[in-house]
Amino acid sequence: MEIKISIFNDLLDTRFTQYNPSAMSKKKPFALRLSPELLDAVEKWASDEFRSTNGQLEWIISEALRKSGRLKKNKNDEEPSQE
Repeated sequence: MEIKISIFNDLLDTRFTQYNPSAMSKKKPFALRLSPELLDAVEKWASDEFRSTNGQLEWIISEALRKSGRLKKNKNDEEPSQE
């Protein structure tokens, strides 16, 4: 199964644009092959969070990159509290 990631699929996904407001103008389309089981799980998760499937995949990838230190932090990102 192939999913085409579109430049304009997430115009209404406000949570992602708040996380990375400059991403909208710099997105590039690409094809992604997923197993039916993996796609079903991502679609369910996206639905639970009121995101598009594309938006959920972007969020998952962004979070993984940020947590691994491979993505620069935005100035809007908050540092975790040290409580």
